[in-house]
Amino acid sequence: MTGVRHLQDLLAESAQRHADRPAIVGTDEVLTYAELDAAVNRVAHVLLAHGVGHGDRVCVLAEKAPWTIAALIGTLRAGGAYVPVDPAGPASRVARIVGAAEPAVVLVDAPSRPLLDAVLAELPGPPPVVGSLDDAPGAFTRADLGAAPDGAPEVAPAELAHLLFTSGSTGVPKGVMITHDTVLAFVDWAVRHFGTRAGDRVSGHPPLHFDLSTFDIYATLSAGAELHLVPASLGIDPRGTAAFLRDRALTQWFSVPSVLTYLARFDAVAQDDFPALERLLWCGEVLPTPVLAHWMRKLPHVRFTNLYGPTEATIASSFHDVPEVPADETVPVPIGVACDGERLLVLDEGREVPTGEIGELYIGGAGLSPGYWRDQEKTDAAFVTGPDGARIYRTGDLARVDDAGVVHFLGRADSQVKSRGYRIELGEIEAALATVPGIRECAVVGVEAGGFEGTTICGAYSVAEGHVLPPTEVRRVLTDLVPRYMLPARWAELEDLPHNVNGKIDRPALRERFAPAGATTGGP
Repeated sequence: MTGVRHLQDLLAESAQRHADRPAIVGTDEVLTYAELDAAVNRVAHVLLAHGVGHGDRVCVLAEKAPWTIAALIGTLRAGGAYVPVDPAGPASRVARIVGAAEPAVVLVDAPSRPLLDAVLAELPGPPPVVGSLDDAPGAFTRADLGAAPDGAPEVAPAELAHLLFTSGSTGVPKGVMITHDTVLAFVDWAVRHFGTRAGDRVSGHPPLHFDLSTFDIYATLSAGAELHLVPASLGIDPRGTAAFLRDRALTQWFSVPSVLTYLARFDAVAQDDFPALERLLWCGEVLPTPVLAHWMRKLPHVRFTNLYGPTEATIASSFHDVPEVPADETVPVPIGVACDGERLLVLDEGREVPTGEIGELYIGGAGLSPGYWRDQEKTDAAFVTGPDGARIYRTGDLARVDDAGVVHFLGRADSQVKSRGYRIELGEIEAALATVPGIRECAVVGVEAGGFEGTTICGAYSVAEGHVLPPTEVRRVLTDLVPRYMLPARWAELEDLPHNVNGKIDRPALRERFAPAGATTGGP
């Protein structure tokens, strides 16, 4: 992909090479590369007609569908920057995101229009222009709009491509600025490393406001492959998800680990299932090693890769190709080594720690975001100067580097709690809990208790089908795995653990559940 300067160019080049191949496969609609390229041009024409200029933001509030992706790329082709907004989000949060982005235009589909009406009612000042994606077919299907627009402003590769809003510790979403060149750096590496090629059938599982979807979209389009959009309704249907993977004959699956955990615990994957599948990737949080071992035994023909990286470093910064079924299922999977152009540093007070010692993980290199949208204070706190004078990002994660140069994630720096006088890593308890037979999913959180007790350790879990596992039994088994002072004092057996919009376990919600009445919660 040498010479490609902008994300929208990936589609344009593949449309020339693979015009009649499927590009995006939705629930009821398939767009070929030629059709997608023409749809992107139509969106760009409409946005330019609405006055979108250099760097203007366009919020896209719509369900995951081929035309929604056309709207994202069409924004880039018009010289703007897109802001994908969660159509399932509460109006108050969506209003904060739209208000912060200050878009020139909001593109919306019919199901999301009631939400947008509620959002616009909360916004101060004049409302943005609203365009309906359900005008396709309509204004977006005019033949004279199918060619690339003339006069779109030139945007430098280091300029904003999109804003991704993540949860903020204060409850106010943070807008992470993502540029063309940071995405291209990762996509170029990933297509080389995974061997993505024309005709591959790639899953599009994450929601479009989650940065993992950026990889799905642009790596697929770069290679001339097919992107199969996974319906959001399958998020709570493990057997439906397995059927989708099987029926679409996917060659690549990429998701957060909780999806893989659901499929494993409901035994939705048969031996030697998904014969077309070549690689399975996960990112976003820790995949319990017993779950990975389950998948690897079921699918010996598949290549398994753990990706690691925060949104602030664009999609992922490190990878670990798992060579064989883990022999010890109590040992977490490493996050591996840096992707090309990236750097991983384990520091303590600004100095690199010796091999094997624990420090805080920092990231440098080609994927670093410019920072947070219109928040220099947060940017300066998170993006700092490294030992060699280069700019690096403070992840807030603990890690160590082994003798082979492989990095091991050890939990959040703020997941270390003090309970009854002991300093305890909650991640260690969680890793042990995940090995208890019959547990489908689990999480360990700390709730402030005050005084000598410090933090009350609380464990929540759900049980796989066919198992009965009361808290007393879980505690008994866990006693053989961790010291007694690390045993959770409070337990909750749940039908399903809460998850946030990105599919990760919602730990703040769990802390609220365990908090004493009238108390506020914080911390890990």
